Amino acid sequence: MGIMSFLRNRMGTILVVVIGLALFAFIAGEVVQYGKSFFSGDQTTVGEISGEKIKYDAFNARLDQNTKQYQQQFGQSLTPQLTSYVQNITWNQYLSQIIFKKEVDKIGVVVGADETRSMISGTNPDPEVARNFTNPQTGQLDRAQLNQFLNNMQNTPASDPMRAQWAEFVAGRIEAKKMEKYLAIVHNGLYVNSLEANDDYEAKNKLANFKYVTLSYASLPDNKVTVSDDDFQAYYDEHKASFKNAQELRSFQYVSFNASPSKEDTAAIKKQADKLAADFKASTNDSLFVQINAVDNANKAGLAFQRKGQLDPAIDSIMFNAPKGFVYGPYVSNGSYKVSKLVDERVGPDSVKSRHILINPATEGGLPKAQAKADSIKKVIEAGKPFADMAKMYSSDKGSAEKGGELGTFGRGAMVPAFEDAVFNGKTGDLKVITTQFGVHIIQIEDQKGSSKVVKVATVDRPLQASSQTQSVAFSKAQTFLSAATGGNFDAQAKKEGLEVKTAPDVNGLAGSLPGLDNAREVVKWVFKADNGDIADKAFTVGNQYIVPRVTEIKPEGILPLAAVKKQIEPAVRNIVKAKQLTEKLQAAANGATSIDQVGQKAGAPVVPIQNIVFANPVLPGIAQENKLIGSIFGSQPNKVSKVIEGAQGVYVYLVDGFVNPAPLTNSVREKQQIGQAILQRADNQIFDALKDKANVKDYRAKFL
Repeated sequence: MGIMSFLRNRMGTILVVVIGLALFAFIAGEVVQYGKSFFSGDQTTVGEISGEKIKYDAFNARLDQNTKQYQQQFGQSLTPQLTSYVQNITWNQYLSQIIFKKEVDKIGVVVGADETRSMISGTNPDPEVARNFTNPQTGQLDRAQLNQFLNNMQNTPASDPMRAQWAEFVAGRIEAKKMEKYLAIVHNGLYVNSLEANDDYEAKNKLANFKYVTLSYASLPDNKVTVSDDDFQAYYDEHKASFKNAQELRSFQYVSFNASPSKEDTAAIKKQADKLAADFKASTNDSLFVQINAVDNANKAGLAFQRKGQLDPAIDSIMFNAPKGFVYGPYVSNGSYKVSKLVDERVGPDSVKSRHILINPATEGGLPKAQAKADSIKKVIEAGKPFADMAKMYSSDKGSAEKGGELGTFGRGAMVPAFEDAVFNGKTGDLKVITTQFGVHIIQIEDQKGSSKVVKVATVDRPLQASSQTQSVAFSKAQTFLSAATGGNFDAQAKKEGLEVKTAPDVNGLAGSLPGLDNAREVVKWVFKADNGDIADKAFTVGNQYIVPRVTEIKPEGILPLAAVKKQIEPAVRNIVKAKQLTEKLQAAANGATSIDQVGQKAGAPVVPIQNIVFANPVLPGIAQENKLIGSIFGSQPNKVSKVIEGAQGVYVYLVDGFVNPAPLTNSVREKQQIGQAILQRADNQIFDALKDKANVKDYRAKFL
């Protein structure tokens, strides 16, 4: 019993912990490096990490596990964005597992048998073990439950899959412990000395007061400067390291053809909804009517009472002020015409505390036998047998059985409708037998709290969808464009047909959605298979649009060539050229000047006084961050007119009035601690980045996902 209780109800947590190896916190946001070519690797390898190949089947199995766990834990289906998120989590799990395992093995980090036992059943067990055996009422570790589980596990046959899953969980905790030790070794090597502490203290507290004159780059019109190829090359060579592309990126342009419902489509759907409303008013079996006529499965779910605020905002206030049997609609909500009917209303509790015993028909020989067994158990409880004992003995819901069947306190909407009706419509102390899709339940209502009006509303819907004719017209327009467009006339053809050309810049190979293009995965996959300049040979369906894309740029992994970044660096290069001209002008004004005021007069620029600037925050008020200028100021002598400094926003000449030194740092302990904490906060990410660079990661996921 204990084995099933723990593993069935906590397996989601166990799997995530095993796979993540306790490193998810600092790697989940990592952008994984992309392979040099979309077609690299073989047809079964999704990636390589430190020479170890990740097979697609294994990756897909883990991805499927993570997807199911996400859906179970968060109770929602995956959007394209969430799908991409889970895919990245799965890949990062492989990264952390392989990269760190190689490191801990290399330096000989081990976790012995005694340490493993201490992690599982010692006085201070592993946090994941403690979390899984925490008493929900007390918030403390339930030592008795843990010990019972471990005793049961020892008696479980080796062939039992639950035993294998538990072994996998323990192995995951051991690997996590090894990594914890590895990181601790690195952390212990980090040290802040007194000189560093003193420098940091002065950088934050020493004040500079100065005056400056500036000629901004904006003051010189762009058409007054000529930027040469040599200027671009010089800037590129100096900053080449900053043009490293961590993963292959591609840009494309596209035209779209709207296939949204036309006015005629909308009118036709509205007419259907009007008839639906009339039929709904006449219906005498609302549940059956919904089952037959609702399109959205959420509307087909069993009807349940809901409190104010739980209904669709379009009808929430209306239904709480309407008489029973009132039909509202058609109204538009979430892309559908809907009709809603107030089926019932009452005043009921806001929350309920209850417990249950679940009988599984599949293991009892069918529903009638399960119901008969439930009736027998109910009679035994009514005769005085403790409910908790019967739950532990008979309930197939082992998660609650371990706690005597307790489900805790919950509000409306937490349970399936049949269960909810039973506990919210009864009274404290009631013992009931009901059937849901999960099986037969013996329910006991332990407490009910609060009181408010609730309503039961049935809804039928007709989605606002384009007719086949509307879709055909849009598709035909897309095909006409495709037949006329080529790589050389894409823009011209779009202009001729009155189409807006949109762009999707710097798309990575795993993107699932893009601004304005939800669920664009198929488009992205095509883009990463095509050559630069290619136009798709078909129109892609993306939502209510037909999309025709054309690849416009490919930025490979690694150092990008000058041509790929020329447009990006043009403003900076132009400012450098401007700086040369403005420096000559400002230096001429500074030559022979004995004061900053003379420089300003000769340059035709105002003198700006600045007070209380610190080195640690090199921001020039009213302008921007000027690292080079502020750095020069803190290395200067007071009362001397400076040479011209080329900054980020302009060229400067300054004069330091003086510095205000802080009180001497007599105790550097606190300063060391602050610096050390900041280093530690960055350390884990930097460690992982360094190891990942060394691991020669090759990612081929884009051709599979």
